[in-house]
Amino acid sequence: MIELSAAIALGLLALSLAAAAMRGLSAASAVVYGTSAAFSLALALAGVWTLATQAGAQGVHLPIGLPWIGAHLTLDALSAVFLMLLGVGGAAASVFAIGYGRHEHEPHRVLPFYPGFLGAMTMVVLAGDAFTFLLSWEVMSLLSWALVLTNHRAEETRAAGYLYLVMAGFGTMVLLLAFGLMAGPEGGYEFEAMRTVERSPALAVLVLALMMIGAGSKAGLLPLHVWLPAAHPAAPSHVSALMSGVMTKVALYGFIRVAFDLLGPVPWWMSVPVIVAGALTAVVGILFANIDGDGKRVLAYSTIENIGVIFAALGLALAFRANGMPALAALALTAGLIHAMNHMLFKSLLFMVAGAVLNATGRRDLDGLGGLIHRMPKTAVLALVGVTAISALPPLNGFVSEWLLFQAVLQSPKLSQPGLQFLVPAAGGLLALAAALAAAAFVRFYGVIFLGRARSDEARDAHEVDRWSLGAMAGLALLCVLAGILPGVLIDLVAPAVDLAVGAHLPMQANNNWFTLVPVAVVHSSYSGLLVMVFVVFSGGASAWLVHRLASRRLRRAPAWDCGFPNADPVTQYGAGSFSQPIRRVMAPVLAARETVVMPPPGDATPARHEVQTEDLAWARLYLPIIAAIDYATTRLNALQFLTIRRYLSLVFGSLVLLLTGLAIWN
Repeated sequence: MIELSAAIALGLLALSLAAAAMRGLSAASAVVYGTSAAFSLALALAGVWTLATQAGAQGVHLPIGLPWIGAHLTLDALSAVFLMLLGVGGAAASVFAIGYGRHEHEPHRVLPFYPGFLGAMTMVVLAGDAFTFLLSWEVMSLLSWALVLTNHRAEETRAAGYLYLVMAGFGTMVLLLAFGLMAGPEGGYEFEAMRTVERSPALAVLVLALMMIGAGSKAGLLPLHVWLPAAHPAAPSHVSALMSGVMTKVALYGFIRVAFDLLGPVPWWMSVPVIVAGALTAVVGILFANIDGDGKRVLAYSTIENIGVIFAALGLALAFRANGMPALAALALTAGLIHAMNHMLFKSLLFMVAGAVLNATGRRDLDGLGGLIHRMPKTAVLALVGVTAISALPPLNGFVSEWLLFQAVLQSPKLSQPGLQFLVPAAGGLLALAAALAAAAFVRFYGVIFLGRARSDEARDAHEVDRWSLGAMAGLALLCVLAGILPGVLIDLVAPAVDLAVGAHLPMQANNNWFTLVPVAVVHSSYSGLLVMVFVVFSGGASAWLVHRLASRRLRRAPAWDCGFPNADPVTQYGAGSFSQPIRRVMAPVLAARETVVMPPPGDATPARHEVQTEDLAWARLYLPIIAAIDYATTRLNALQFLTIRRYLSLVFGSLVLLLTGLAIWN
């Protein structure tokens, strides 16, 4: 399977080169996206086969890369989980793109980069040495940056691309330092060599901190998240689905690979920043999702929230592992891995929904939509599945992974450190708040887009999307349902990866009666998504039957109640701002929200104005001062280009002395 996966990864990279030569062909989009879908499906099957057969680690060595080690590619259980995730997400996005690509104005700005992006992510997951990992990571970043710049004529797109490029370069530099520290003076860049190196606790803590920064900057961890709400909406919708649903998980893979495999044990207190950062990221991300008026940006902020949930689960797994509790560490890590898979499913679905709405209306601002359930009924049903799943409502898949995480949180009193006994329940409270806010955010998202009356001519004239797009969305919606009612199958599938990372896994779940989940013991808790689904279908069907049986069959139509003001203008109905106002006012200190009301005096015909401004405190308090400092320093250092040759030679000599001094101290 490793040879097949490596061949597919290289094939996807080669397909990018071939796509550049197809610029004039009318069928180029269908060929590139169709081939990418087939390759991605093969990757998913390779991952599933590796996990289902519990095959051991497989490796292949290629004579490329660093001269003395070449390129090592390895497929083990942990790689297989993310290969499966990548394959499913890539196949769905590619099928969607076959229809969506017909509406691209400049397909030659997408096709040469899209399959290469998939191939680079595959190489990251398969990498067996630091050089291959970092090279593939950088190619992944550069190709996704090119895809973000598809609509390069828009000023906001160019700004988003520049910010993304800076953050991606910063993250790669930090990862380079982390892998260099793990390799040590001997230069053991193969992952197998890194596993055998003995490190001091201080060095292990430094490496884990660097991985949080490097991988967290790509995943969207607070406060490194600022690029994500700008870059993800700027890309085409199928690329947004890949970046949000898959690329952020590849970043999580890098963190998990180092923290749970290559680095070795870390002290318990190092789990604290991971848990805290995850919980705060979840709350802040979903708060901004509740107040933003751009549909794709709402989904991007929601991605930040879900990344926070996964990081909190990973931090809890580190805490349990450091305390010698492998079974509970397995519970927390399983919750994180299952949520990563679930997030790929429902977030990819929702970005495709946003793309379908954009194709049908040309708009992505929430207050310019409305009433699309009548114009796009199939998309509306599939969107309802997505928002139900992402709101963590049973019996869909989003509930399962968050329920598993809270089961792990409830086991925190067994931890021996009082600090963790206090911190973990507090983080659990923040995660519960984030879950409630997520439900509010997606009631707003779905209601404003699909319900009510159309707020614009574009929404009033919308039409259903093509069969390819509907098929991709329907496939993801079906997987959301199946993963919700049969979660034991997925939990058993990832068990080998959990065992590899923490030395234990959850009891086998697939053979339980009614597919019931029993993560710890029956006396603690259990959950059956299948029984919940049966109850929902039965109770809903019975209610509908009673209403139609006992209520009047006469159809009555009347205008919606409008508080006594018979105004049929759609602007009088609830909009995105109406939904978010209570949360925005309650959370004003966190959101830095300011409201300005200008009410002209009697007799003045000037219209009244209500302006709302929000601000990302991380951007305002952290990044803007750094930008100002860099601008000041570069302005001052600009004088260096006007020095004499004598002064240039003096600077070179001084730099050489400093480097030699540092090398002597290091040795």
